[in-house]
Amino acid sequence: MSQQKNDFDVIVIGAGPAGYVAATRASQLGLKTACIDNWDPDKSTPCLGGNYVNGGCISAVALLESAKLFNILNHGIADHGISADNIQADLPRMLERKESIVNALNQQVKKIFDDNKVKSIRAHAQLINPNRVEITPINNAAGDNLPRAVTANKIILAAGSSSVELSFAPIDNKFIIDIQTTLNLQSTPKTLGIIGAGAIGIELAGIWNKLGTKVVLLEAQNSFMNMADQEISDEAFKLYSQQGLDIRLGARVISTNIEQQQVSVEYEDSQGRHQCSFDKLVVASGRKPNTESLIAASADLLLDEEGFVHVDENCCTTLPGVYAIGDLTLSGPMLAHKGIEEGIFVAEHITGQQSPINYHTIPNVIYTDPEIAWVGQTEQDLLAIGENIKTSIFPFSATSRSQIMGTTSGMVKMIMQADTEIILGVHIIGALASELIAEAVLAMEFSATAEDLARTIHAHPTISEALHESALALNGRSLHVSI
Repeated sequence: MSQQKNDFDVIVIGAGPAGYVAATRASQLGLKTACIDNWDPDKSTPCLGGNYVNGGCISAVALLESAKLFNILNHGIADHGISADNIQADLPRMLERKESIVNALNQQVKKIFDDNKVKSIRAHAQLINPNRVEITPINNAAGDNLPRAVTANKIILAAGSSSVELSFAPIDNKFIIDIQTTLNLQSTPKTLGIIGAGAIGIELAGIWNKLGTKVVLLEAQNSFMNMADQEISDEAFKLYSQQGLDIRLGARVISTNIEQQQVSVEYEDSQGRHQCSFDKLVVASGRKPNTESLIAASADLLLDEEGFVHVDENCCTTLPGVYAIGDLTLSGPMLAHKGIEEGIFVAEHITGQQSPINYHTIPNVIYTDPEIAWVGQTEQDLLAIGENIKTSIFPFSATSRSQIMGTTSGMVKMIMQADTEIILGVHIIGALASELIAEAVLAMEFSATAEDLARTIHAHPTISEALHESALALNGRSLHVSI
């Protein structure tokens, strides 16, 4: 490969989770690699890690941890025999902590690039043809302000995604705000409206609800979290409503208007038209692939109607030597860990290695309190295809560790094929669901049966016993709940 007269063996466009991992792995495999990323023009130091680190999930999870502590101190600490008065939320300090975590991760990715000799280029990038990328430096970062080009034998597109914009709710980031602004508010709003009750909307709602804001979620769909198992989403709706979230389903926003320092929202549901007002309104209505300026028309790369890049089972696009990974494609959910695995896969594929990704065992996580996580298929999907299944539910309230921790809300639901007993899906709502799901992923990756998991010894007392008990319950052998 290196015999060709190109600048690099591999160019990666985008330094989010998919991109920086692809670039790192390619370099580890002996390929001369560059990674082009248009990080924040207001920051001189590298903000590598993409939107995921700098304005997305990492920021949200960091802020949620602070909000959870504040909520516990105000509402749950007395149960432990601890008294605390005049608990205040210092939001600027919370944001400083969040930013310090983000900055540490930025530097971590930079060090990974340095250690692995990945060339980092700060610029806007556009694919011109299968070997050529035109770059436009940002703020004189590359020595001039004129577009120039770099070439490579292979090009990996990993530019990620961005929030969908709504014509009836134009973002001004003062009253109608985007996700990143929501995670950087300098004061706690009294009221907050959120358009969209998907994963992002629910995560943002949980943070501000715990900090004392009255939050209203306006969801156009008539069902709540329809991507999750029905019993889990029903439990989530109940628990989040009990926490004070006002979740309005079938609420289609028609218009917004700024009046007297408030956002006036008109929406329609089955009962007719309604109006409500908020200090801030968040647009969290989904994400779209960042392909609008990524690919020149002359490149003739095949996209679908929504801008996603068409790829085959090897993440190859319709252009020879050009790959697309992460949020740019529809091969799996828009999740960081999906993009990471695709980044590793493509780098290894370029060097002749083949290790297919099992998209059926990618875990999904929603970072709320309690958390939601699942892997595999839902009961409603399995019933729709006529699969013969058995299900079990084990409540966290029946585990001694959950009682000790005071985190008894939620449950583990397990689904197996009734004839073979192979586990087809595991669905969790509860504390540390994001950690617990890893055991279920491993079990399914090895095509484990419920009996395999039932005979796996779990430490006692632990929250993970809920998985063990759920496996036992599939065959009527649960030891800690009445059947």
